[in-house]
Amino acid sequence: MTAPIDQAELLRRARGRTRTPAPGTPAAGPVPRATSPGPAPLSHAQQRMWLMDRLGQGGPRYHVPLATRLRGQLDRDALAAALTGLTARHHILRTRYGHQDDRPHQEPAPPAAVPLPVRDAAPEDAAALLHAEAARPFDLATGPALRALLLRYAPDDHTLLLTIHHIAVDGGSLPVLAEELGALYAAAAEGRPAGLPEPELQYADYARWERARDDRLADAAAARAARLAGAGPLPLLRPVPPGTPERRAVLHSAPLTADTMDGLRRLGARHGATAFTVVLAAAFAALRAATGGSDLVLGCAGGHRARPELRRLIGLQVNTLPVRARLPEPDGDPVFTELLAVVRTALLDAQEHHEVPFDLVVERLGAAARGADGTPLLAVSCDLVHPAEPLTLPGLTAEAVEVDLGLAKFGLTLLVEDGPRPRCLLQHDPAALDGATAGRLHAVFADLLTAVAADADRPLSRLPGERLLAEQPTGGHSAGGQPVGEQPVGEHSADHHHPAVAALLADPRVTDAALHLAGHGPALAYATVSGPVAPSGAELRAALRRRLADPDALPLAVTLLDRIPRRSDGALDPGRLPGAPTAHVDTVRDVFAELLGARPPAEGDFFGLGGHSLVAVQLAERLRARLGLPLTGLDVLERRTPRALAALLAERAAERGSGARRTASASGTGAAPATRAGTVLLTGASGGVGAALLQELVAQGRPVRALVRPESAHLVAGAGVEVAEGDLADLESLRRAAEGAETVIHAACTFTEHAVDLAAMRTLVEGWRGTGGFVFVSSIDAYGRPEPGEVAEGGPSAGPLTPYGQAKLDCERILLDAAASGPGPVAVVRSPIVWGPHRRLRDQLRWGATGALYQAALAGRPILLPEPSAGWAGASWVHSAALARAVTASLGHAPGRIVNAVTGHVPWAEFAAELVRLLGSSSTVGHGPDAEAELLRPWFYRADALAGPLTPEPGEDWRAVLAAMTAQPAGTH
Repeated sequence: MTAPIDQAELLRRARGRTRTPAPGTPAAGPVPRATSPGPAPLSHAQQRMWLMDRLGQGGPRYHVPLATRLRGQLDRDALAAALTGLTARHHILRTRYGHQDDRPHQEPAPPAAVPLPVRDAAPEDAAALLHAEAARPFDLATGPALRALLLRYAPDDHTLLLTIHHIAVDGGSLPVLAEELGALYAAAAEGRPAGLPEPELQYADYARWERARDDRLADAAAARAARLAGAGPLPLLRPVPPGTPERRAVLHSAPLTADTMDGLRRLGARHGATAFTVVLAAAFAALRAATGGSDLVLGCAGGHRARPELRRLIGLQVNTLPVRARLPEPDGDPVFTELLAVVRTALLDAQEHHEVPFDLVVERLGAAARGADGTPLLAVSCDLVHPAEPLTLPGLTAEAVEVDLGLAKFGLTLLVEDGPRPRCLLQHDPAALDGATAGRLHAVFADLLTAVAADADRPLSRLPGERLLAEQPTGGHSAGGQPVGEQPVGEHSADHHHPAVAALLADPRVTDAALHLAGHGPALAYATVSGPVAPSGAELRAALRRRLADPDALPLAVTLLDRIPRRSDGALDPGRLPGAPTAHVDTVRDVFAELLGARPPAEGDFFGLGGHSLVAVQLAERLRARLGLPLTGLDVLERRTPRALAALLAERAAERGSGARRTASASGTGAAPATRAGTVLLTGASGGVGAALLQELVAQGRPVRALVRPESAHLVAGAGVEVAEGDLADLESLRRAAEGAETVIHAACTFTEHAVDLAAMRTLVEGWRGTGGFVFVSSIDAYGRPEPGEVAEGGPSAGPLTPYGQAKLDCERILLDAAASGPGPVAVVRSPIVWGPHRRLRDQLRWGATGALYQAALAGRPILLPEPSAGWAGASWVHSAALARAVTASLGHAPGRIVNAVTGHVPWAEFAAELVRLLGSSSTVGHGPDAEAELLRPWFYRADALAGPLTPEPGEDWRAVLAAMTAQPAGTH
């Protein structure tokens, strides 16, 4: 057991009483203040956030919402002045993030007034409004990283929401921010200076100081990586594909008594450990029992605020610390305090190296930073947290308001919340761990905490614990993290098929498959597919991840072909495969060499060559510029080898070259081709609804110009389709796309950025000069919550409207207001939830009321529906193909009208029963007063004007389309 004096020594170091660095930790003096402003590099922690944003994997999970209900006479002008003063003092709150020569940098914008919009609302609507505002995206390139919203319920009752991007703050920043905001508010209300001392440092000073030590930090990171050699991901988790944009979180909660918390603190004190160390040891014990593993790695948060000059610095100063604990073998039976000693020593070791950035450690680990199935080494975390504190303003009563965005940063997080009502929490991403297994693990963790608080000298065999992973022959690591309850497929068969080929051929959508094993490189798979909406290669590979028993059998890529080249004897002909040595392979290898320092073989693995997230972004940008083909950093992380990337680029070049024409690029270079007569501009063409519209327009022989982002251009390129590269936020690209278009079908939206959607609508309306019509695909959410029963087409809206519904309604008004002076007829088509077989529409199963029922059925949880006595309630829906027919039918007709496009209405009881049947779920379906309020949807939307094109065609009944959507679970691609 480690002596208690080690903890005291660490504490002395943290408080700066000694500057003796731990072995392997680079020494450094105080952080200097910059003598002149200007661009600064990003700190390592900021760069992680910036990369996640660039890779499309950031979003709301890296938003920090602070909501406080304020009762009393609020001085709104003083509050606005206080927010402006706060951002003037701390540059990081008004910093913008650009990049040049493949490197990101930060630079503060000039001080400016912070907008404080005030919105009247009812208290019962506050949760939805706060959630929508907190989830609204940030644009890190333009800033700012802080925004405010004030909800007004009454003259003396408000809720203030501050939403800050995590790139600008951490948990240690929030008390300083709250304290200064209160002081600035009081001073502004009283008309006097605040008298706050000038900040000793700005965050850019810290970033420059850290980057100046990169050489020494790199050496320390190599040493930390060596300490992690041979470690593997937690085998309980299944892999989540790198391109998954959102990681939804499910939270399990159980109360802990005050006696339990006191017992955990006393236990730590007796053994020279903190309460967090005890919680971490309990997490290790629960996972040891669940997996049978004795060599486990968990993550925890570390920080840099031990330095006196950094304690009041607002900014991101956190670091992820990997804690590797080699626990007693499963056949041993130590007491809990012996395990606590092992974990305590491992945690002290990690904390002594808290200044070594985790992203540098990951770079040094290379391919070892992930398991063979792609699961990150550090996919599990543990923490001891406290309830959020309110923002206290003088003269007002303040109450903290929880805003849970429901997103996960890790596949699994074990938590204890210490406060007036302590809780044991478990958060998990359902794509990484199923709900039933997570619930059992949570129960074990809660019971174990209670047990060791009462008696920690019991053997582990006499403490709560449950084996959740089947016995494995290799030290407790499952083959590829096979989830409990799923049977592996693709074992080697008697005819010697490779397991990946066998698994691909088991998919009914795959008509042929083959595998190419290069001399010294990884396996590459090829497949041909059939069906009206075929899967992508990335989808097929994601399915292989889940189905293969042997992670070494997973190919690095699955490439789709029209025909697999074979010799006369039926064997694969590698020489005729796409990605056999071509100019693309050479170009990709050249760019690998430029960024990684050595020219790799065609099968060289990106991670094995030292690649990491920043290099992936840089590599994609260079190849995009050099080849003029769409490529993203996520493509690099997914494909990994020059040969696989070249095959992908060749596929996209072929798609783009098959008759597609391009307008001038978003950068404004190049000349636009002559517009064809009758051209229809279609926005949102790469989405599920847009794909159906594109298919319908092409089938009708209409010339189409499709507005898409550059990285998605290959998704719409086809015979007769003109590709206009742009984005809703790029207004100039919208103007160019609208130029010369006879007709506009606007089917794109951001879902969360109200201002962007309105600006885009105005730009398209102003730029449209054709006479063929302008149709806006809107939503029934624009009706709000009218009286139960039938809802007439174009009827009045009734509050409250969701932010999404309000945005749709505002966009409709822009179009309809322009109808009188517009060049042609306009129409608004309101649709309910859209179902269809397109892979983008499968995500509809995760949204709103249908999403709650789907996730419950998928996890086998009980499904609770509203009481029948409350009246009819269910889902209004439209098939994507029917919506496409209805929209195109409205072109040139119904000027200025609002019409509905609805296929039908399905009672919740029937919908839930069908979900249970299709998923083979064990869920029970019942009724009760505690059913989710979102399920109370008692409306039938009339759809008379478009009844003809909405008439269902074969295969468009709701059961058939639901079967197609559940054939591949949402979120697996």
